[in-house]
Amino acid sequence: MDVLVLIDKLDDTIHNSKPVPLTDQVRVDKEEVYDVLDQMRATIPEEIKQARWIVKERQEMLAEAKREAERIVKEARDEQNHLIGEEEVVKQAERQAEDIVEDARAREREIRLGAEDYADDILNTLEVNLQKFIAAVQRGRDRLQGREGEEAEASSSSSGSSSIGPVDAR
Repeated sequence: MDVLVLIDKLDDTIHNSKPVPLTDQVRVDKEEVYDVLDQMRATIPEEIKQARWIVKERQEMLAEAKREAERIVKEARDEQNHLIGEEEVVKQAERQAEDIVEDARAREREIRLGAEDYADDILNTLEVNLQKFIAAVQRGRDRLQGREGEEAEASSSSSGSSSIGPVDAR
């Protein structure tokens, strides 16, 4: 499940909770909140695992591009050595080898830059999702902490309140 969906679910749970009469506090189903938090804990490591996989893929793509460039350079040098003979043939081979090396370097740069852009996009998306998650959790904690003091006053003035109480924000 997506972290943002879980954040929305937690927000809805708090928003749709029954109000405590004569206060701006709400009664929250502790098990439901803990269930959503457990799902978040399970989801975030998966997204981090995906980001690590993307970084690994990027490194593999860069290594493959480098191997390809080295292979092309070696082929160009082999071709160049094979064509040594007459001066014109040698000049032509040198030009071709330079073109091949230049093409290989350009291709390696293009692949490397593309892989870096892709990894950066994925990591940026993960960063945005994590920032939203942190903001939602902080809003929930702020709501709960703001009501915690008021609930203690209401509990001491009334006898035997049946509310679940504040959620431990750990």
